[in-house]
Amino acid sequence: KTDFADRNNNDHVISFDGKIIALSHHRQGKEGGGSTVYTVPITGGTPQLITEKTPSYLHGWSPNGKELVFVGQRDGKLYDIYKISSKGGEEIKLTSNNGFHVDGCEYSPDGKFIYYNSSQSGTMQLWRMKPDGRANEQLTFDEYNDWFPHISPDGKWIAFISFEPSVTPADHPSYKRVMLRLMPANGGAPRAIAYLYGGQGTINVPSWSPDSKSIAFVSNSEKSEK
Repeated sequence: KTDFADRNNNDHVISFDGKIIALSHHRQGKEGGGSTVYTVPITGGTPQLITEKTPSYLHGWSPNGKELVFVGQRDGKLYDIYKISSKGGEEIKLTSNNGFHVDGCEYSPDGKFIYYNSSQSGTMQLWRMKPDGRANEQLTFDEYNDWFPHISPDGKWIAFISFEPSVTPADHPSYKRVMLRLMPANGGAPRAIAYLYGGQGTINVPSWSPDSKSIAFVSNSEKSEK
């Protein structure tokens, strides 16, 4: 269904209207090789190039379908959060990395915030900001390393994954003891809803059911921890 895009990672996100899927494909070549964001109709077709610069790892759509948010590494520096038109064009940097790691950027269903995870407080915690990059607000304050916030379609909850303190804050490895946790979207005490072996690939992209009652995730619990 994705034509030439056959080296796709786990970054694939369906638009809010269900018509288009955006994905990250590892394109090859001397110019612009690496993870690249494309869009393609949900029924399949030829992918449209969105990000000229790489590496770019997709994470979310805006509710109106006009923008995509992703993390990108530019000029050998640490990763930052960017947004770009869903038709392609100029990318807009939303964070200015000062030695910490950011990832997992995703719009809220009402379009008022972009949620993400950042290690700027020392450990990896959940944050949110306005869509223009202003008013950064920390949401979790615990000893775990919290990654990949996903907002429920009704806008009430955040589902995310938590690594134990022994995991390096800027890393999200696979085959680790992790928790899936849930908390109110405006902040509050998280609670664990699942304990499993997982990490990388478990819940990297939006995975709520449309009715906000279920969450899909990948578990490695049948395998031993590496």
